[in-house]
Amino acid sequence: MSRVAVVTGGTRGIGAAISVALKSAGYRVAANYAGNDEKAKAFHEESGVPVFKWDVSNYEACGEGIAKVEAEIGPVEVLINNAGITRDAMFHKMTPQQWHEVVNTNLTGLFNMTHQVWNGMRDRSFGRVVNISSINGQKGQMGQANYSAAKAGDLGFTKALAQEGATKNITVNAICPGYIGTEMVLAVPEKVLSERIIPQIPVGRLGEPTEVARCVVFLVSDDAGFITGSTLTANGGQLLV
Repeated sequence: MSRVAVVTGGTRGIGAAISVALKSAGYRVAANYAGNDEKAKAFHEESGVPVFKWDVSNYEACGEGIAKVEAEIGPVEVLINNAGITRDAMFHKMTPQQWHEVVNTNLTGLFNMTHQVWNGMRDRSFGRVVNISSINGQKGQMGQANYSAAKAGDLGFTKALAQEGATKNITVNAICPGYIGTEMVLAVPEKVLSERIIPQIPVGRLGEPTEVARCVVFLVSDDAGFITGSTLTANGGQLLV
């Protein structure tokens, strides 16, 4: 029987591409989303992927959401922590609310979600966790102290948890996308994209959500069983680490 995969933030952008790619690879996929019912419904109708609504920043909601997924689809063996938000502001203008909202979703959300499935993975001696971080968690970004801090924290979480899961055949890895052609990035004015962003990318273009999705499909496969605690960069050469 095919493995069950949960993708948080799985109905839009990179998350939607991941959900579709995993389904195409034979996984039974549950796509989580937090708030946009209209987009989630459209995604479900187009892809056939079941969608489940809960807020990853809420621990109890994550427990209830995973329980529903497991009751309807089966035990979760693959978790893609992709959900993320931005609340950009220069630090001297950043509010505590902007800080906490981003950290609670982009970092604490990894704890909230992974904690729900970890014991089951340990009991079954199999698991795959992939955390979607960001190039800005590696290099920092002006106006994103909250986002950069959370995404850097994702990498520390990945490395620590990988050591705990290794003896139970659970791998934990991270992917750091660069500028990807999602709805959010494409909303940036064309002049800014063409004159300030794309010239920083050696391959000379934005990445595609499907290119990140293919990284995920590899990392959760049996072929990647010897890879854990790693960070895979998908940024077109913008940052070499």
